[in-house]
Amino acid sequence: MYTNNKLSKAVRLAIAFGAASATAFTATSVTAAEEEEAKVERIEVTGSRIKRTDLEGAVPVTVIDRAAIDFSGQTSVSDLIRNTSFNTSGSFRPQSGSSAQGISQVNLRGLGAERSLVLVDGRRLPKSPSTGNSQDLNSIPMAAVERIEILSDGASAVYGSDAIAGVINIITRKDFNGAEFRLGASTVSIPSEGGDREEGSAVFGSSSDNSSVIGGVSWNNRDIIFERHFPWVSPGASSFGVNYSTPDGFKSIIPGEACNSLPDFFYIESADFCAYNFNASNANEASTGNTSGFLKAEYNINDDWKIFSHTLVSKTKSFGRYAPSLNDAGDAARMSADSINNPTNPDSPFYNPAAGENREIGFRHRFAALGTRDNQVDNWSTDFLVGAEGMVGDVSIDFGARKSKSKTYEIGRNYLMGSNARRAVDDGSYRLDDPFGTRFTDPADISAYNNLLSSLKVTTARIGIFDQEEAFASASFDVFEMDSGTVQAVFGAEYRKETYADIYDSLSEAGQVGGSAGNSAGGSRNLKSAYGEALVPVADGVELSFAGRFDKYSDYGSDFSPKVALRYDVMDGMVFRASYGEGFRAPTLDILTQQPQPGNPSVIDEPTCAAFGLVPCPVSGVQVSAVTIANPEISSESSKQLSLGLAYQPTDWLNFSADYYDIEISNLIRFFGVGTILQRNQTGLPLPPGVGLTRNPTNNGIESVTQGFANEGEWAITGLDFNVNTNFDFGEFGRLNQTLQLSHRLSSEIDGGRNTVTDPGEPRQRGSLNNTYTWENLDFAWNINFIGSQYAEVDVDDNDNVFRSGHFASWVTHDVQVSYTLPTNTKISIGANNVFEKAPQLGTDPTFTRGYNFDLYDAYGRVMYLRVSQSF
Repeated sequence: MYTNNKLSKAVRLAIAFGAASATAFTATSVTAAEEEEAKVERIEVTGSRIKRTDLEGAVPVTVIDRAAIDFSGQTSVSDLIRNTSFNTSGSFRPQSGSSAQGISQVNLRGLGAERSLVLVDGRRLPKSPSTGNSQDLNSIPMAAVERIEILSDGASAVYGSDAIAGVINIITRKDFNGAEFRLGASTVSIPSEGGDREEGSAVFGSSSDNSSVIGGVSWNNRDIIFERHFPWVSPGASSFGVNYSTPDGFKSIIPGEACNSLPDFFYIESADFCAYNFNASNANEASTGNTSGFLKAEYNINDDWKIFSHTLVSKTKSFGRYAPSLNDAGDAARMSADSINNPTNPDSPFYNPAAGENREIGFRHRFAALGTRDNQVDNWSTDFLVGAEGMVGDVSIDFGARKSKSKTYEIGRNYLMGSNARRAVDDGSYRLDDPFGTRFTDPADISAYNNLLSSLKVTTARIGIFDQEEAFASASFDVFEMDSGTVQAVFGAEYRKETYADIYDSLSEAGQVGGSAGNSAGGSRNLKSAYGEALVPVADGVELSFAGRFDKYSDYGSDFSPKVALRYDVMDGMVFRASYGEGFRAPTLDILTQQPQPGNPSVIDEPTCAAFGLVPCPVSGVQVSAVTIANPEISSESSKQLSLGLAYQPTDWLNFSADYYDIEISNLIRFFGVGTILQRNQTGLPLPPGVGLTRNPTNNGIESVTQGFANEGEWAITGLDFNVNTNFDFGEFGRLNQTLQLSHRLSSEIDGGRNTVTDPGEPRQRGSLNNTYTWENLDFAWNINFIGSQYAEVDVDDNDNVFRSGHFASWVTHDVQVSYTLPTNTKISIGANNVFEKAPQLGTDPTFTRGYNFDLYDAYGRVMYLRVSQSF
């Protein structure tokens, strides 16, 4: 078991003075002796590079300790962080049909994963090759984590780019002696099949007066979940069935009875529309898995110097399945006038005089005979750091080097070769009324047709890399003594080189692959940074800190980020804190270099559904054509942030804090996808140049969508964070600890427009109430999770009055765990997350592409789990 060292005491001190755990934790009241001992040592906390004796500093930091991690019942770092109250609007998780299928993100304040910086032991986690602009939490093994610190304040002055919404610092284990083995498994209740999980880990550690080493391996897996296994899912209605384009929308090429008699999942949704039920075969929730190994070592050369190294090797895997390919690539969406499949051709068995004169037509077809599109994604990452820390006179020196390498391999099967499909449809060897070739009975004909289908298939390949090399050095020292205390300072420099490549196969690059989205991108840059920070105790109980950082990028320019913060001891046990800082987010390499990327997102849009003959819209929506474009002229965005807070501990058993934040982002970098574009059009909010959608002038249905990144303008967001902690010691009857964590958003406005809080996907509150009761060897945890209400529809009249309708109630779930530790140091934990099997709020998807908000809610129902751990 890990030792009760100075760091764990410092963390308890932080918790007691307001830096509370966001989930259930085991806290201990701090005695005067312990506080005095903690003051002997200076501890570095997230948000500052200056080591200090009091962890309740000028910026708010939330701590999730190892006990809280265990009580959460989560098996991965990604799920643990996604469920915190700071992840206000939810965040991306693995899903089929996405170019980022295998990754998980965190989205602090609802400002986007790209503005939420993730660190591991104070160094930034490399970006994922799958996105090029955000970090993947799946690459971090749960077994390696000692605690997680969440800085809910801007920190570009300390860490540079991306730290606008806040910082997640994942602290890995140290000072561990002995061995720990863990196995666990869980099942879900709502989907009738799939979603089961398993986990396991082995951790070993040893330390002496001069050295320490800890290492281990871990794994976790979660099964795929098919959409058809959810009880609320209705048949999807894809226009890529057997339909052709008319001024009035899409109509079926083949008669209704022929559509209904096709194998697989074709069906007549209306008299004139042959749809395809993509929900019968797709799996929105991709499978995930992580296998990792880590090693952390330190060696004290003498009393003044030590060397250290960190190594982390991780493999994550994901399998996703989507409905069969469609003819959306190149010229495959066109059909020649003399094709036997053309309903305007008098010689066609599908001839329809109402289709008009004989001509080339546009059509939409699902090549179901090729099979489902299956994607296997393997992500490999290695992270190696070596450094030294010591004293030169009275100056503390820290320097080191780090090399991180991430690589993604993605294979996609059963995609469509567009040019071959066009020829097969035109020459009639592929019949739209018999795509599976059931008309053939002779073995030779069957074999020939199977060869034809094979010639229509494409296996796609994608290789992504993100390499990060860095060197760093810093010097910290006491400047001079004042009557009120010691003035401290730190200065440092960093060099970082980033190399990014996202390489698609040549057919995908040429736009010849149907049912595939994506194109190549790549580039490299280097970054030189210098920073400084000073801590000035201006008076007894009054402390000012100043920080500044200069970052120079080789490809676009430079940024300077200043910050000033105040800490004031109002009275015994009460701390007032305030900070003002400026930050930035650099444009990422994928935005600057990506080639045009076609796609076919689903939307819920009444005019488009009506054009397809679908009234009302199905819950799963209809698919439209879209293309994502790059923007090489995009520049960095900048931010200003003001924070005010109060932390108070009136008694030994109670402490609480309240913090106000005001964030303004200028020259905003934002992705405008089809859902956002549609939402902006519906609610009257502006769109930047270059992105938008085109509607059919006759039926008002969506014909095409152009989406991409752009500098938008300004985004202002304000809110409050509340934190209440109690600690009741009942003596021989045990101990009860409680934590209430609540994030309350006041406003979110773009370009000075209306407040969008409580719009779809933007709940005003998110919080948790965690209760942990400990009695001898028994632990009982009860966690209550809360997501605030939203509205489905938002209308704005000519006078800018806002009217909301379609209220979605708040979402409350309960998690329970019982753990018992045997005399053999065997710990058995039985628990259930979402005990009462709360279903997600249907209809809440702000992107209008799914039945519910896939980022904000989960659809697992009750998750029952059993975990056994053995310590030596």
